[in-house]
Amino acid sequence: MLLDTAALYFRAFHGVPDTVRAPDGSPVNAVRGLLDMIAKFVGEFEPTEIVACWDDDWRPQWRVDLIPSYKAHRVARETDAGSVEELPDLLAPQVPVIREVLAQLGIPVVGMADYEADDVIGTLASRSRIPVDIVTGDRDLIQLVDDAHDVRVIYTGRGMSNLDLLTDGAVEKKYGVTPRQYVDFAVLRGDPSDGLPGVAGIGEKTAVALLTEFGSLDGIIAAAADPKIPLGAAVRSKVNAASDYLAVATKVVEVARNLDHADHAGRITAITPQPAVALHG
Repeated sequence: MLLDTAALYFRAFHGVPDTVRAPDGSPVNAVRGLLDMIAKFVGEFEPTEIVACWDDDWRPQWRVDLIPSYKAHRVARETDAGSVEELPDLLAPQVPVIREVLAQLGIPVVGMADYEADDVIGTLASRSRIPVDIVTGDRDLIQLVDDAHDVRVIYTGRGMSNLDLLTDGAVEKKYGVTPRQYVDFAVLRGDPSDGLPGVAGIGEKTAVALLTEFGSLDGIIAAAADPKIPLGAAVRSKVNAASDYLAVATKVVEVARNLDHADHAGRITAITPQPAVALHG
């Protein structure tokens, strides 16, 4: 079980009242909420191993270089070390506590310089020799769903009482595209929460229709560039007008699946996830 940790502790922070405090009065609602979530996941899905994947770099510069608007609306300030994410005042002091509590539970916290938790999840899921459950509220990770390799997503977007267990068939039923098409779907649709503009005038329904007809983003771009291929004039114009964005967006939306070449690869290749911890109380 791979946890998209930041996505979960943000949800925990907003889902548990900030009146939940430590004896010294400091807020611990995100800590408590995250532990309750982990307890639910462990109890319901019974993972043999669990890893808390971490955003060592929540807004990698290489992604910003490709699309400057990437997560720009969530930047509190810029420093020499990179972008500082805007966090609620009561959440910021809880983040180091969360790391400490996870360590005390024996749950490895795994991150990598210049990469997001999504990329760590993509690498570990792709490398795993046992079935994988990815726990997240981030739709971008749907691209990793793969029945053939026993990779599922436990999607928390509708709340903890309405978890979606996403397999190949469930993704196709819910979104109208296959997991392999999901990156292209996300690129076309855009995502305001990540600052991805998408192709102006193309929403989810049109994106699904185009991918159903042409199979992939490359197929859609090729059709838009070839006047001999039947394609509505309005859609053709919209796709061609977005050519600069489409040339780089896939690289931003795709998660890394193999970070072996990186200088800090040892932080991923050397980990040995600990057995999942049963939590009580």
